[in-house]
Amino acid sequence: MSRIPLDESPASRFAWARYKGFLRWSAIAALATVVVSMVVVWQSFGADWLHMYIAVALAAGFIVLLTGALMGLVFLSSGAGHDEAVQDLTDQRD
Repeated sequence: MSRIPLDESPASRFAWARYKGFLRWSAIAALATVVVSMVVVWQSFGADWLHMYIAVALAAGFIVLLTGALMGLVFLSSGAGHDEAVQDLTDQRD
């Protein structure tokens, strides 16, 4: 796989640093979401079902982390200049 010249630009390094920071905040948000969801499940159902707690914690954490990662990739692509570098091959304006 060949590297794109935009991958080594200062804008790209800045965008990757911002993406890593965004992932840290997503991890903190995921942890907070898991804690809140555990409190809600505890108040609703009590301490009877261990498997339900595991499933809720994994699902809530995974959804928040995946959403944060995908949203971060959108900002990364835009911030690094990859969106502007795409050529529209279907454009017929010659």
